[in-house]
Amino acid sequence: MVANLNNAIDQNSYIKPVVLHWPPSMRLVNDQFFEFCQANKELRIERNAHGDCEIMAPTGGVTGWRNSGLTAQLYNWAEAEGSGVVFDSSSGFVLPNGAIRSPDVSWVKKSRLATLTPEQKQGFLPLCPDFVIELRSPSDNLKTLQDKMQEFMENGASLGWLIDTEAKQVLVFKPQKRVFRLDKPEFLSADEVLKDFELAMKKIWDFEF
Repeated sequence: MVANLNNAIDQNSYIKPVVLHWPPSMRLVNDQFFEFCQANKELRIERNAHGDCEIMAPTGGVTGWRNSGLTAQLYNWAEAEGSGVVFDSSSGFVLPNGAIRSPDVSWVKKSRLATLTPEQKQGFLPLCPDFVIELRSPSDNLKTLQDKMQEFMENGASLGWLIDTEAKQVLVFKPQKRVFRLDKPEFLSADEVLKDFELAMKKIWDFEF
């Protein structure tokens, strides 16, 4: 993995998720957890592989603006290319390990979505996205996001980008591969998974509204 990336981090400057530990007899099944999240839409809620809820603070304005830009670029490409569907940060996915995660931006092949029932498509999607992007906000712990990206790789994702705007770096994740780092790239290419898709990074690095 990437060596010494966390050495300069002041862990006290980041907001840790609130974790609710559920005893096994009280853990919510997927449909119940979906209803729980729908009743608390102002919160960012995920479930880890142990069945515990992780509740995070909403993102700030700059992070939300950057994330909308990432989603828009991928959405525009996907609409023209046609082989997959883009999801934003409010979409939940039930991973094979039982966790329910909501990446900031994700893409799934239409051929995989076609196997789901209409009822399954209404709730958390029971699959791991093919491609994920996580955008680190000032309140996010880098190690926590790295672990989340590794979880996606271990559960079926083919490619993941962890974008750190504070350090102006991108960590690239692939299944069973070492993580590698790009320093302030102007573009990111995903040809091996999303043919001809390039993510323009200039505004992500330098622009604030």
